[in-house]
Amino acid sequence: MARTNFKYEKRQRDLAKKKKKEEKLLKKRNKKLGIEEEETDVTDENVEMSENSENETEKVEENTEE
Repeated sequence: MARTNFKYEKRQRDLAKKKKKEEKLLKKRNKKLGIEEEETDVTDENVEMSENSENETEKVEENTEE
């Protein structure tokens, strides 16, 4: 039976928290500056792209640990 990878799950929770926090800060900053929500879509895509590259790096590291 396969063992649960707790480090991976914790990292995913931490990334989700970080993403939510960044989105909240962007929303507050944009509200303060009076910028509409449509402009934040581009920054959200950039955040997702950087997270995806981090996930790929993690997968490679996990495979090397086994």
